Formats: sequence, structure tokens, C-alpha cells
Amino acid sequence: MVSERLESKSVCVIGAGPSGLVAARELRKEGHSVVVLEQNHEVGGTWLYNPNIEEEEALGKGSFLKVHSSLYASLRLVSPRETMGYSDFPFMARKGRDGRRFPGHHELLLYLKDFADHFRVRELIRFNTRVDHVGMVDFAKFGKNCRWVVRSRGRKDEKVSEEVFDAVVVATGHYSQPRLPKITGMDRWRRKQIHSHIYRIPDAYRNQVVVIVGGSLSGQDICVELLNVAKEVHLSTKTLEITEGLSKVISKNKNCHLHLQIESLHEDGRVVFVDGTWVIADSIIYCTGYSYSFPFLDTEGIVVVDDDRVGPLYEHTFPPSLAPSLTFVGIPRKIIGFPFFECQAMWIAQALSGRRQLPSSEDMMEAIKEFYHSRDVAGIPKHNTHDIANSVYCNWYADQCGCPHLEEWRTVLTISSVRKQITHLETFRDEWNDEDEHYLQLAYSSPHYTQHGIEDPQQEMQ
Repeated sequence: MVSERLESKSVCVIGAGPSGLVAARELRKEGHSVVVLEQNHEVGGTWLYNPNIEEEEALGKGSFLKVHSSLYASLRLVSPRETMGYSDFPFMARKGRDGRRFPGHHELLLYLKDFADHFRVRELIRFNTRVDHVGMVDFAKFGKNCRWVVRSRGRKDEKVSEEVFDAVVVATGHYSQPRLPKITGMDRWRRKQIHSHIYRIPDAYRNQVVVIVGGSLSGQDICVELLNVAKEVHLSTKTLEITEGLSKVISKNKNCHLHLQIESLHEDGRVVFVDGTWVIADSIIYCTGYSYSFPFLDTEGIVVVDDDRVGPLYEHTFPPSLAPSLTFVGIPRKIIGFPFFECQAMWIAQALSGRRQLPSSEDMMEAIKEFYHSRDVAGIPKHNTHDIANSVYCNWYADQCGCPHLEEWRTVLTISSVRKQITHLETFRDEWNDEDEHYLQLAYSSPHYTQHGIEDPQQEMQ
């Protein structure tokens, strides 16, 4: 449904990472007045690498963390650069930069800076501004037209400001607040324990016996890196059924050992696993993922985080009784993120202007209940609610706001990288096959690239 008269709203976007930047771009394009509040000195969100982690609590237990980024120095992308660009701004290799198809994290930060500058988003951002509180101006009048008071604080001068906006878009990411396991003795274990949130370089673990908890990609990455410096690396996972790629790593490194989950920790340094085996360790690194956290947001209990389910949210974006005055960008995981965030931003901008009408609150709640039920039937744990991994859904979502569908080459190249990661953990970023080459050529000849008059993206860096 399309309204004849479009409205312009004052909108506060919280966060200038990948989701916040594209949200600001789409909101302004739709005619809204936009302010972006960013706690750091530069754009990038989690992609703004911060080596200064000394003041951060080792396990990240605080509500307001001092360090936002969770990048380690050696991190490289797990998806090829061709798949990651916004629909109208390809992530190209440029002369003098990291031209690899799977570049290091700094290359992606440069891309986000380019995006912010090209679309003049930077002028909308107030840097070094931390949001302390977001709440409804008048709870008695809450609903889709309620307004929001935002209290922020300058990180340098501690100056406090309060402003009222028609709408707030939460775009703070989901890779900052550590998710920790519950292990007997964890509070009494006196040796070094950290979450991978503050892991940066391997040097501190030289000649140590290190236990890594978690077998996801970050755990595997850090495991492989530490094998070059540590005396022993013990990887603790939920199952001994591991990928072919990880099996290859373990078989060729005598100082790498695989275990099931930890049963208990002891003051003498012992780490006891559920099968009764144990090791005396110097350090434990928890690569156990991240939780959604919005410590600044007060919705009077309407929107809550329950075991990493942010809800209720219609299509991972709209709280039924508060949308579109309150919305979220960047909640979904296991997805080709940047194009999806772009669709979210476009739908939010159009819902605020009246170009698109959302379903009624009742219909949105019913859709949410049906979605939750479908996840339960499929046996998907609550904490995986926002793991999408479904290109058909992404295209349905795009249809709601007139956003482009995911191109076939984008999906195929992403799936190909996942498959190779499973079989060739250490080398998948630097190898590709004939099928990849075919779809790369399809990508380079697609409107994603040719709309900018680029004939050969591989030549741009020369």
C-alpha cells in the first residue's frame, strides 16, 4: 500500500557500523532528518579494530563495554569480497590496498569509510558519543507514533545531552557482548581466562598450555594461530564429530588436542573434561559467541532479550506495538549481511514515511508466533532464533520494500566459501575452483559492477 503524502521524521540511528551507515543513507534518501550517534571516533562498528583492550574486563561481563570491536589482528574475512558489497556500491579491490578476495579486516573498514564518504553519511554522524538511555517520551501514549528521548554522553568531555526524536533505529551490531558458558569452578579458577572478544595477538600465549572453548570459526582460527607459539592447544567442543578441515589441522600438529566440553575447573589449574580426562592449563580462551545487548534501551519490558532472542520482532526488525517508531537493523546472523541490512534500512525508511504500510500490530504478533512455532518444530534452539541462512527468505524480504534480490552469483560464491572452509580450513581463503571462476565472471558482468562503468574489477587495483 502506498500513501500519497510522504512524511518526514526526525530519526536517531544508534551506531555507525555496516547496518547504521546504510540505515542513515536510506533514511535520508527517503526524506527523513537523520542523526547518527557513534561511540567511537570513526565509522566501522565492529570493523574498527581496537588493540587497546587493557581496561576491558577479561570476560566482558559489564553491561557497558569499554571496547566495542571483537577483531583479532590476523582476522581475514570468511566470505569473498564480491558477495559483501551493498547493492549499488561494490566492494572492489583498489590500488595500494589489500587486494585479496578474502582480505584482512582493515580492508573492509576502508570500504565502509569509502561508503560513508561517497554517500555523505559522515556529515550525519556525531562521533565519540555514547548513548546512555533511550526511552519513550510518554509511556501512556506508546504505540507506532510515540516519540523517544535519547540521552547521550560525550566520551571526551562527558557532556550529557538529551534530545527527542520521532523514531530510533538501533544498529549496534551483535559481535560485542560476550556469551559465556556456565562451568563449575569458573569463578574460582585463578589463572588467565578471557573471552575472544579481547583476544588480539598470539604472543601472550607463547610456551603456554591453552584451552580454547568453542569450535566455531573464531575458535578454529585462534587455535590454528596459537599452534605456532603455544606449548599445547586443547580445543574443547560440543562434539568430536569435527570438520575435515579441522581434522587435518589436528592430525598434522602434535601440540593440538581435541576434547569434549569442560566439566569443571579447579584452583590448581586443572581443566577437567566430561569424559574424565584433564589438563593443567595456563590460559582459557572462550570462543563461545556473542549475545544481543541493548543496555541503553528502555521499552518498559515490551522488547526483551531472552536467551539471545530479541523480541517480539516482526521479520527481525519491527516490534509490533512500537514500530515503526522503534526498529532494529543488523539483528539477523548467518546471512549475506550487507545486502540484507540495506533491505531492512529501506523498509524502515519507507514505513516511517508512509510509503509502505506495516501489517497491524495483531497481524505482526500472529506472524511472530507462527515463526517461533516453526523454529520450535524444526528443533532450532531459542538462541538461534535470528540465524537465517535462507536466500529465499532474503528475497521475500526484499520484495517487501522493492529492494533487489540476492544475485545467484552472490549466493553461490558464499556457499562455495562455506564448503571449502569445512574441507580446507587453513587454505580456503586463497583457493578457488573453475565453478568459482565462472560465477566471478558473472558477478563482474552484472549490474552490481557495470552500473559504475567498471569493465574489469580485477584491474581496478593495478
